[in-house]
Amino acid sequence: MFGVSTYCLHHEPLSAALDRLEPITSCVEVMDEGLHHLKSAEPLESYSYLYFIHAPARGVNIASLLEPIRRASVEVLTQTFAIAAEVGADVVVHPGYYAWIEERDRAVERFRQSLEELRAAAADMSVTFFVENMGDWEYFFLRSCDDLPLIDGIGLALDVGHANLNGSLDCFLAHPIAHFHLHDNSGDEDTHSPVGAGTIDFAAVMKAVERSNVIPIVEVETLDGVTASIAALEAIKSGARGE
Repeated sequence: MFGVSTYCLHHEPLSAALDRLEPITSCVEVMDEGLHHLKSAEPLESYSYLYFIHAPARGVNIASLLEPIRRASVEVLTQTFAIAAEVGADVVVHPGYYAWIEERDRAVERFRQSLEELRAAAADMSVTFFVENMGDWEYFFLRSCDDLPLIDGIGLALDVGHANLNGSLDCFLAHPIAHFHLHDNSGDEDTHSPVGAGTIDFAAVMKAVERSNVIPIVEVETLDGVTASIAALEAIKSGARGE
């Protein structure tokens, strides 16, 4: 089974997006931003999906050296955990960033502090969360495998498109992965293109998915792209079984 991110329908209200995804999948990752921002679990409760929630990321920085911003960012994610607990969803979070290279070491300390606070909140609510690797955005953590020790003990959400932008996909695929975001690109822009439209070797990706035994999330920009991607991924799976 493949899950689908509501990102492909982010321009529509969440209820409309969930209605349109019902014929395609029984697993949805809600992009908790924009029109799909969750103030409560109520919009999700009238559907029978297996849910994941991608916590708010824009405006959130759990590695901020500005303590009010760091604290508020943790609070925003903790509120997402509370909603996730009501619908049995795991949560994906972003790792944060630093503004100046000279501040990296201090930002690492803040990042680790935030992760400990999030661990405690998640444990209190019986919620699991993963940290996503970032694209080629300067000063963000977790662009390369070198940063994996920073999230030691917390699951990695591997965004294969982001890893491709940083030339780090092979390295990430060699590590344990708790969650997947699947989309394609040509290595120069985060286009969230359909599978097969870029340069990513999805045969290798699908081998890692099979090893991980998790439901991967298709995070493509358009609904047509999502359905084309699922067809392409199913063909790759069928080909692998036939080898």
